[in-house]
Amino acid sequence: MPERLYMVIPCYNEQEVLPETAKRLKAKLEELIRRERIAPDSRILLVDDGSRDKTWAMISALHRKDKLFSGVKLSRNRGHQNALLCGLMTAKDLCDITISMDADLQDDIDVIDGFLEERAKGCDVVYGVRSDRESDSAFKRATAQGFYKGMKALGVDVVYNHADCRLMSRRALEGLARFPETNLFLRGMVPLVGYPSAIVTYKRAERFAGESKYPLKKMLAFAWDGVTSFSVKPLQLLGGTGLTIAALSLLFSLYSLLAYLLGWPFRGWGPLMGSLWFLAGVILAALGLVGAYVGKIYAEVKQRPRFLTEALLDE
Repeated sequence: MPERLYMVIPCYNEQEVLPETAKRLKAKLEELIRRERIAPDSRILLVDDGSRDKTWAMISALHRKDKLFSGVKLSRNRGHQNALLCGLMTAKDLCDITISMDADLQDDIDVIDGFLEERAKGCDVVYGVRSDRESDSAFKRATAQGFYKGMKALGVDVVYNHADCRLMSRRALEGLARFPETNLFLRGMVPLVGYPSAIVTYKRAERFAGESKYPLKKMLAFAWDGVTSFSVKPLQLLGGTGLTIAALSLLFSLYSLLAYLLGWPFRGWGPLMGSLWFLAGVILAALGLVGAYVGKIYAEVKQRPRFLTEALLDE
C-alpha cells in the first residue's frame, strides 16, 4: 500500500518564487499519486517562518483552492532550522514519510523518485547530495567544501555536500523528536538518529527567484553553530595550545637564565613584549571560545520553546 507523504517546505519571504514552487510540487505529487507511488491523501506542507511579505496570504490562498496544500505559520521568525523542525514535527503524526526541500527550487524535485526507490528498499532516511558545485562561485565552493571537511576533521558526522533535502520515515521522525536541543543543526542531528539510510545524488540549480536567505554572515554563523553544537575538539585544541605556549615559555625562561649566567649579550624586551601580547591574545581567544560553549549551555538549560505556531491549515 502506498505511503502517505508530506512535503515539508520552509518559507521565509518567498512571495516571488512560491507560485512556481507550488505549481511544480503539485504537478510532481499528482504524478506520483497517479502512478500509485504515494497515497492519494499526501500533502505539501508549507511552513511560514514569520515572513514579512505576502507568503502566508499566498499559502492560505493555496490551501483554500486546493487541499493538496497545507500550511503552518510560526508566531515569529525563528530561522530556517527551527521552521524546518516545526514542519517535520507537525507532519510526524500525519504521515508515513516526509521529504524536506527549500522553497527556492534549487533542489531537483525529480530527486523524489530516487528517495522513494530507496525508501522501498527499507531506508528510514535518504539524503539528497549534490553531485557537483558547478553552479556555485569559486568562493562559495571553497568555503562549503572547507566546511564539510572541517566538520569531519572535528569528529562531526555529517553527510558531505548534503543540505536539508532528505526523506525521513515516521520512525526516524519520532527518533528526532527525542532530541531536545535548542541549538539546532539538523545536518548533524539526523545522522545521530541512526536507522538504515542511503544517498541519492542530484544536480542543484540556480535559485528560481528572490534573494538568498543565507548571506555570508549567516553561513558563517550556521557553520559555527554546527561546530560548537557537535564537537568539543576546539576546546581540546585550546588546551593543547596552552600546553605548547607553556612549554615554549619555559624554554625561553631557561635560555634567558643561561644567557644571564654566561654573560651573553641579551636584549629581551622585544621578544618579551611580543610573547606577552601573544599570550594575552590567546587568553582572550580562549575566553571567547569557552564563552561560546557556556552560552550554548545557558540557552539549553532555559528550555525555551524552539518555535510557537500561530496557525495550522490542514484538511
